[in-house]
Amino acid sequence: MKGNTFPKVTIIMRGYNYDQVNLIMETLEGKEEQFAVEITLNSPDVFETIQKITKQYGEKFWIGAGTVLNLQDAKNAVEAGAQFILSPVMLSEEVLDYCKQKNVMTVPAGMTPTEVYTLFQNGADIVKLFPATSIDQSHFKAMKGPLGELPLMAVGGINASNANDFLNKGASYVGIGSGIFEEGDVLNNDKEAVKKSLAAFEETVFGNTKEVAR
Repeated sequence: MKGNTFPKVTIIMRGYNYDQVNLIMETLEGKEEQFAVEITLNSPDVFETIQKITKQYGEKFWIGAGTVLNLQDAKNAVEAGAQFILSPVMLSEEVLDYCKQKNVMTVPAGMTPTEVYTLFQNGADIVKLFPATSIDQSHFKAMKGPLGELPLMAVGGINASNANDFLNKGASYVGIGSGIFEEGDVLNNDKEAVKKSLAAFEETVFGNTKEVAR
């Protein structure tokens, strides 16, 4: 059973069907302290996939829905079993309130101090700065100067070579998609190759990754 902590790394699965998501989940066996998983809404049969994956792995892993844009998206994701939601945009207070009522974590996106402050004031659990590689890594630490020690996530262009740079410069979490696996390996159901990519990522970035408190 997973604890009340959220892992430092969220793996973003975009465009994968159930079998491909399940392949990655099998590869992640025993790594629930290091990784949460996000299944984006622009994936095939996404709500059915979220429902199945949550039923199979939700007791151990944080299973979330990504690319949530509005209240209806949030409702559909939560009803399918998503335990957290992420968005590339600022979510409305209505969406944040709904998720809080359902005990679902929220990770909306902001970029400016005003956006980040407003989102936390409205109840966001984590705010992701997106796209992260469009700004200087020092932006994260600079944001915390006036606003305090906030839980910020770097998403967009994150890979093994820059993840630690963001974490060392103020990001509490990172979200990583295409920068962790070779897409062809997942599409071809090459489990050994996926395992190899995951092991290389862990060795490079998070050899001693620990969970980070919510």
